[in-house]
Amino acid sequence: MFFIIFLTVLGLMHGYVGWRIFKGLDIKANYKILAIALVVIFTLLPVLPIAFRYIGYESSLLDVLSLIGYTGLGFFFLTFLLFITKDIVTKSWSFISSFFPSDIKQQITIDLEKRQFLQKSLSVGILTLVGPTTAYGYYSARKGPSIINQTIFLNDLPDAFENFTIAQISDLHVGPTIKKPYVEKVLNQISIINPDLIAITGDLIDGSIDYLKKDLEPLSEMIANYGTYFVTGNHEYYSGAEKWLDETDRMGFTNLVNEHDLISINNETITLAGVTDFRAHQIIPSHKSNPKNALRGSTDQKVKILLAHQPSSIFKANEAGYDFQISGHTHGGQFWPFTYPTKKANPYLSGLHNHNGTQIYVNSGTGYWGPPLRLGVPSEITLFKLKKKVS
Repeated sequence: MFFIIFLTVLGLMHGYVGWRIFKGLDIKANYKILAIALVVIFTLLPVLPIAFRYIGYESSLLDVLSLIGYTGLGFFFLTFLLFITKDIVTKSWSFISSFFPSDIKQQITIDLEKRQFLQKSLSVGILTLVGPTTAYGYYSARKGPSIINQTIFLNDLPDAFENFTIAQISDLHVGPTIKKPYVEKVLNQISIINPDLIAITGDLIDGSIDYLKKDLEPLSEMIANYGTYFVTGNHEYYSGAEKWLDETDRMGFTNLVNEHDLISINNETITLAGVTDFRAHQIIPSHKSNPKNALRGSTDQKVKILLAHQPSSIFKANEAGYDFQISGHTHGGQFWPFTYPTKKANPYLSGLHNHNGTQIYVNSGTGYWGPPLRLGVPSEITLFKLKKKVS
């Protein structure tokens, strides 16, 4: 059912864009068959690799098709937005002008030849704008993450943890289009900033262990004095979360599955807890996310930090008394206009916020998902520096 709906939506969007281009550019009849075939191909390209991976078939050819298909999807989507906006404005103006007096309407009426010229000019203008925009978005997505420095002030932070650093990786999405070279960029960035601790907040992968193991392997070389910690995101559960937890354990990560660890320096301690994905129980009932249970058995540490993939965990985290939650999941919307529905679907979209006394930071994603496109929302590795809040 998902594939049917997805394919229908893609077909309508691609078909509309194709129709507007054919109409606006007056493509000759002998080229229309080729143009229609291209539209159909670009409609199917984002879907077919997903269908093959769903039945367990993964290959480098599918990865290439995914990259082409997802890039094309980004182009068609941006073109669709501009064409639909143009048509809405045109129809609205036509409706409003119908109320004008006849002498005014006669003055603003454009003859057929000029109207056709304007239509072609606007169509060419839209395609001229979308092409470079897609190319820039592709470059922004593929060039690798930037380091975002963020100071976190915490009440009662032990003196030994003053200036303690935590590097956050989130939503890397190693899979069809993010491969070993991109992962090596992430490793290089982590090596340069040399954090005290590394936190990976889910959606590390999109695919099977057997196929992606070699692409993810560079992350096993990450070194931090106080360890690398991992919590699951929703995409781990689409790809076999329990097997991936075994793999991250083999890579040297400490998995926090509704549990915590104590980080100690000079006999002073803070609590670092981690929960499973907010909706993990829908796939593995025993993995129901529970920030309160993650603290079970801990002593009453003054500073409690939670790793939780989805920002929606903040409500239970606040009730449980956490000081700081580190999350991802949203990708910051990745590119306009997805920033708006993403913001509606999550309590926080990106950056640092205060939720009734519990601070929360939402990472915009170290990689990307779907179209290799980022516009105004760069990928990031976040470097937190903990400091004691002075009252």
